[in-house]
Amino acid sequence: MSVHTQVKRTTIPQLMAYKGQRKIVSLTAHNSAFARIMDAYMDFILVGDSTAMVAYNHPNTLSITVEQMAAHGAAVVSATRHAAVLVDMPFGSYQESPEQAFRNAARILAVSGADGVKLEGGEALAPTVRFLVERGIPVMPHVGLMPQYVNTMGGFRAQGMNDAAAERILADARAHESAGAFGLVLEGIAEPLGRRITESVAIPTIGIGASPACDGQVLVTEDVLGLSGERVPKFVKRFADVETVMRGAFQSYAEEVREGVFPGPEHCFGIKPKEPRE
Repeated sequence: MSVHTQVKRTTIPQLMAYKGQRKIVSLTAHNSAFARIMDAYMDFILVGDSTAMVAYNHPNTLSITVEQMAAHGAAVVSATRHAAVLVDMPFGSYQESPEQAFRNAARILAVSGADGVKLEGGEALAPTVRFLVERGIPVMPHVGLMPQYVNTMGGFRAQGMNDAAAERILADARAHESAGAFGLVLEGIAEPLGRRITESVAIPTIGIGASPACDGQVLVTEDVLGLSGERVPKFVKRFADVETVMRGAFQSYAEEVREGVFPGPEHCFGIKPKEPRE
């Protein structure tokens, strides 16, 4: 039996059981290379609609499609054995009706093999969450700063910074919990609010610019690796400067090709290595 077949993928019930027991670790991935490397260290991998920005260089997340998300999800699932995989539902794929949401969520899961979906929205989306959950689709809603709402929010601004706004987001979280969500992503909210929501709900909270008190954390991998350019959100810590390493490798490759150093005889077929002289 291979090592891969011995490893059991983390399940949604396991993620739920981690609340109050240990922190949940997550990063985003949209390709098999990143997913394969991070798999052993993550509890779940999120195929985020941030793929629109980091993979396609779009200015926001609004333009990515169901088909693209499903395809990226399939790439991540195929490269992993340990982490659960969740896929973002793209803008416009679930807001119209619960029935629309079910068709698209079912399509994403069928094509990708992922374990669940994530969608953005407040209390108004709770009936949709319930509709999906009752039909066998695990859902993790995303509240607070919601990138798909960038136009109505007036940009990427922290949310819940006054009492009224905080109460609305808390109501959103509680509504999704009541609807059967297995967890919540809390993004870009005041730290005390992130702490309060985490203490108020029985399902795991995953913070991204929320609070250390959240049951887990998620970040965009390109931000963590220093691959997202000069702009770094306040809530991001760069754990490596991979861009510098890559630039050095690309420069060395270009120089060796131009100088005729690469490829050498050892990289060619049909050439016998020279015998060492005595």
